[in-house]
Formats: sequence, structure tokens, C-alpha cells
Amino acid sequence: MKFKCDKNVILKEISIAQDIVSSRNALSILSNVLLEADNNSLTIKATDLKVGFETVIPVDLEEAGSTTIYCDKFLGIIRSLPNGMITFEQVNNEKMVIRTDDENISFQLNTIDADKFPELLVVEESSYFELSQKMFMEMISHTIFSISDDETRYFMNGVYMEKEDTRLIMVGTDGRRLSYIGREFEGIIPDFPGIIVPPKILQLIRKLASGEGNIQIAVVDKSIFVRFDNQKISSSLIDGQFPNYRKVIPENQVNRVVIGKEDLSNALKRVSILAEHKSKKIFLTLAGDQIVLKSEESDVGTAREKVPCTYDGPETTFALNYTYLIEPLNVIDEENILFLFTEKNRAVTLQSNPEKDYLHVVMPMQMD
Repeated sequence: MKFKCDKNVILKEISIAQDIVSSRNALSILSNVLLEADNNSLTIKATDLKVGFETVIPVDLEEAGSTTIYCDKFLGIIRSLPNGMITFEQVNNEKMVIRTDDENISFQLNTIDADKFPELLVVEESSYFELSQKMFMEMISHTIFSISDDETRYFMNGVYMEKEDTRLIMVGTDGRRLSYIGREFEGIIPDFPGIIVPPKILQLIRKLASGEGNIQIAVVDKSIFVRFDNQKISSSLIDGQFPNYRKVIPENQVNRVVIGKEDLSNALKRVSILAEHKSKKIFLTLAGDQIVLKSEESDVGTAREKVPCTYDGPETTFALNYTYLIEPLNVIDEENILFLFTEKNRAVTLQSNPEKDYLHVVMPMQMD
């Protein structure tokens, strides 16, 4: 195998592969990336046995072939080279020689036969359905931050996705907050049972997708397959029973507050400077046409800020984790938000104003 490729073109793809490979896995082949050169293109594959990645880039091909190479060192070498064309040549099926065009710089890396690399999962073409990249990425952005990182509650370690009538629904929760979005898409979404999608593949989509055109998705057995632009990603699904999110979403919350998103977001960032680091607790008091934010860090100091709002209910004080407010505010795309509640010790809901197809539910903390 021998080919030439622009440094920056291959660097981008090998960087993605390194995010996927398992550098600590006992099976050394899983620390490698698979390279397959043919028809003036290079196919790059990586897997940790749960997530698979495949992409194709153009190269100047002199000799077809395939091999696998230790991804971490391969990436480090490519990153260190000056911009321009790089020559990659496999020698005696044992080593990969990497050199610059002027041949002033060269490296050799040991390789492992391509036939030892695990086969990536594939799915029939008919299994895929199409969605708008932009809209699907927005759905990920509205839910991924709410998932749990508690491995004992593994069934909440991913985003739940299901089809309901003609809508696609995605939900994230860690038991103390919940983020929901249900969106209508053009075209036909085939029926599939509700699934729990690991965050790793969702983060890859956000990182790699251009946001232009469509994304193709297939759900087959216990795996999800995604294609967009020149990328293919697959992942095992989380096997478990996701909580009944419909029971968590409040109905008929009688108190309604309208507040400027930027005003609230900036105030939260300032007041949170003096919130206790561990609890992240701040107090919000609603009274008349203003909301008062307070925080206190023991032995350090206090912070207080008033923000105008529209509210005609009784004076009410909440204790809330400020990150549970800031993260939804970062993805709400309207100038004003709705803050809905019934009582101070029951769930509050954040929505855009006017209301859209998403909402964020937050449980208050103990006042003491």
C-alpha cells in the first residue's frame, strides 16, 4: 500500500478515530485504526466494539492495500508534520513509512494485518430513514446535558428516543431534571421501539455533522446506525427500561413568569460565583415584577441580583441548582422564557416564550 494525502485532510479524520479507539483495551488491535486504500480513496475505520466509525477521504494512490496502525502514535506523527503532502507506504506488510515530500522527515510504525481488525456492523439500505441534520442536532443539544453519569443507573446514561405518531421524541434525565423535545420531520419515520442512545455517538454527531442536508438513521436490533456527509457511525444501544418521562412532565402549572433569557442567564452566571461549589445551590425569589437571585458561600461571601420579570402570583422562593437553569438557557433560542410552577417544593418548567416543541423540568432543592 502506498498513497499521498494532504496533512490536514487525514489529520481531521484520524483525530476522530482516536476519540473512538480504546487505548486501554487488552486487545491491542482495538487501539489501531484500519486503513484501506483503493480507487484513489482511503477508507478509515475505528471501533471500541461498542461504537464504530468509518469515513472516506481522497488520496493520490500508487498501490492499493490495507493495514492497521496504532492510532495514538499515528495521530501524533501526522500532527507534528508541516503542512503539505505526506507519503504513506507499507513495507513488507510489517511497517508503515511516513515521510514528507522533501524526505527530510520520516517515521516508521509497526502495523498489524487488516484481517485481525473487527468487522464493523452493517445494515441493509432499506433500514435507513432521513431527517434534517440541523433539526436532529438541535434535538441532541436540548437533551444530552440532562443525562445521568451515575453508572448504577445505567438506564439513564443515554438519551431516550422514540417515535410517537409522526413525531420523533428525545428525552434526557438524571432523576433531578428532565429535558424533552418532540419534533415533526418531513418524510416517513418507520416504527421502532423506544431506544436509549449512548452519549458518545450523539457527541460525535454534534462534532462531525455540518448541519447541512440530511442525516440517515437506522435502528436495528440493539444498534443504531448513522450516516451523514462522508461519515458513518454505529453504536450499541443501552439495554434497560427508561423511566416513564410522561409522569414527570407537570400539567396545569398555574403560576407563569416571563423573563428575558439573557437577563436571567447573565444574572445566574454572576450570582453562581458565590454559590457553594458542591451543592451549586442558589435561591430565587419571585415577587411582583422582579426575581431576586441570591447565593452564599460559607466563610467567603454572598451575592444578590434583581432581574425584571412579568409575574402576578404570590411571593415564592425556590432553591435550585444553578447549572440546571444555565444549561437549558444556553439552548433556548427565544429572547424570552417561561418559568412555570405550582408550588415552591414541586417541579418547575422552563420553556421558550412563545412555547415551542421542547421543555426542561427541574426539581427544587431543600431550602435549608
